Amino acid sequence: MKPVSTATDDRRREALQAWLAARFPEEDLTLEPASADASFRRYFRVFFAAGPRIVMDAPPQSEDTGPFIRVAALMHEAGLHVPEVLAADAAQGFLLLTDLGPATYLKVIDENNADALFGDAITALITWQRASRPDVLPPYDRALLQRELDLFPEWYAGRHLETTLSDTQRAVLVRVNNLLIDSALAQPQVYVHRDYMPRNLMLSTPNPGVLDFQDAVYGPITYDLASLFRDAFISWPEPRVIDWVARYWEQAKRAGLPVDADFGEFYRAFEWMGLQRHLKVLGIFARIRYRDGKPAYLEDAPRFLRYVREVAVRYSALSPLLQLLDELEQRRPQVGYTF
Repeated sequence: MKPVSTATDDRRREALQAWLAARFPEEDLTLEPASADASFRRYFRVFFAAGPRIVMDAPPQSEDTGPFIRVAALMHEAGLHVPEVLAADAAQGFLLLTDLGPATYLKVIDENNADALFGDAITALITWQRASRPDVLPPYDRALLQRELDLFPEWYAGRHLETTLSDTQRAVLVRVNNLLIDSALAQPQVYVHRDYMPRNLMLSTPNPGVLDFQDAVYGPITYDLASLFRDAFISWPEPRVIDWVARYWEQAKRAGLPVDADFGEFYRAFEWMGLQRHLKVLGIFARIRYRDGKPAYLEDAPRFLRYVREVAVRYSALSPLLQLLDELEQRRPQVGYTF
């Protein structure tokens, strides 16, 4: 799918302004860019007399606003702080939303405030998970987990590294992928945000505000935890990650969530779940660069390669993945990768 052109962006912004003007003729509205994400969605802050709102521009040929609306209602019902949908035009792909503020966790978090911010994020995550019911959200099943893992050989190894994997290398991936998928499916299944990371958490009252939840599924209990603490854009020392995961584990047990009684087993499942996500994201970031024309995301590939290596080196069953990475990097060493 080709990226949206600048001319198309301009036409959509004009259509968005016309949509707002027709709905609120008494307002003298101004728009400013609020954010863009890895999809085709864009967000603008709209200044009403009563205060700012957010408007989502989701081109209907590329995006569907329906899941956002449905999951927003589900999360609100569960007790999370999410944007309220004030107006919607599915045909044009426009949503008018309440504004959760300008500051993401990613902008403000540091080593001094991380405990407090992540404490709020853990509380919100447990609230979300406690509301879980089967057959409400799509299942994070074997087929979906495998499709995500297939992005790594297709887009990262194939397109970015310009490498065709050998039969032996593909066999390694098949074995590792099956281990990761089996681990994910063996976990208790709960509501999964699927991108629960500091970039999608807002500093707000109540804290945190939660964004970018439209891809939510019903799946492994460690997935959102791995997203939170093995983030695409910021990394933390391993002792702090272990401490935060242990805090979640203790609180989840008290809340009646079905976490493993053995913290060591729970942490292994957390690490293997994160590894599945890291391989997927390497493929996604390459796809975003080469298919969608957004090169900046791939600059964080070294962080994900480091995550992959740090996990794989700790488990003998995953050691073939280390050899595969060594082989791939010898073909094209990654600039700035020093692990």
